[in-house]
Amino acid sequence: MQHFFSIIGKDINPESLLNTAMSESAIGLLEDQTTYEIFEDEDDNQVLRVELHRSLDSTEADELAESLNEKLKAMGLNEFDIEISTDETLDEETLEGEDFHSAYDVMWFNEDENLDEAEYRGRKVPLGKPMQGDVKKFKVYVKKPNGNVVKVNFGDPNMRIRKSNPARRRSFRARHNCANPGPRTKARYWSCRKW
Repeated sequence: MQHFFSIIGKDINPESLLNTAMSESAIGLLEDQTTYEIFEDEDDNQVLRVELHRSLDSTEADELAESLNEKLKAMGLNEFDIEISTDETLDEETLEGEDFHSAYDVMWFNEDENLDEAEYRGRKVPLGKPMQGDVKKFKVYVKKPNGNVVKVNFGDPNMRIRKSNPARRRSFRARHNCANPGPRTKARYWSCRKW
């Protein structure tokens, strides 16, 4: 298949998703004789791949991802990924743990350009600086409006970040409502910042 979209997840039933996926023909992306594949990928995820009769521009891909996301969430699914093919060729690089930090250093984000430090459980910690986590993939220390410092753990340590793939990035941002990421003291805010 040259152009396609895929629904990927560990606990999904691709056969049951077929009617939902095929209902996207209403927006003119599928043909009457659309083909599809159901298979298992190298990470043991179930995959439903549906052929598109043409490539999508970024707006159409966003609309398709959002539409599928809403329909799948309405079906009660929470753990899934949506992948949409593009004509772009990507040089994807996957780095884990110390390899990531060696290549990209520590990913720093601080809103006011000042080095902020605070005390968290008796030790000095930098504020607003995501770093390699101990419980999750990343952690960051944040000061709450009341002055308390909290540690925010975020990211699945067993998953790879593929933000260099526009379709995966769009899918992640749609699933996590990154247009409204919430307060800095929540994991969703920092996950959306990474993506």
